[in-house]
Amino acid sequence: MKSETRHTRPVLDTDAEALFQLIEHCYADYEGVVVERDGIDADLNRYASVLTGIGGQGLVVENAGKLMALVSGAPIAENKYQLKKLYLHNSLRGSGIATELVAEVVSWARNHGASTLELWSDTRFERAHRFYEREGFVRQKSTRELHDLSNSVEFQFVKQLQSNETT
Repeated sequence: MKSETRHTRPVLDTDAEALFQLIEHCYADYEGVVVERDGIDADLNRYASVLTGIGGQGLVVENAGKLMALVSGAPIAENKYQLKKLYLHNSLRGSGIATELVAEVVSWARNHGASTLELWSDTRFERAHRFYEREGFVRQKSTRELHDLSNSVEFQFVKQLQSNETT
């Protein structure tokens, strides 16, 4: 995908269906992982409003009018922020876009006083785990069960943010 055809913008509530389609596309690589439109993933129905309500932000990447990526972050405690979602269409793997999107959240969190950025990732998403580790996140011993239809168990990853660091 050529960068001149790519457009990054804030996520909108009207992106709901496109967000569901993107995440369903991503989950297709993993047996037993499903999107719960009326369950655990219901926040996507009004994701911009949900993020605004918790002091967060979200960005999407579009190409030729098709939503191809989502990243979002939000504060969870004083000086502690969370990378809430990162989804990238398979055709963008290896393009550097995920690194750019994570850098946006890191910069935004740091500019809001965060010293720590955490994320949770399904134990099955091994490719994502390697990416997060390359981006400076460290897998913790902590796990959590989501009690969802996918029987998700997630690993916690944490990145310490230094004021002079760019990503």
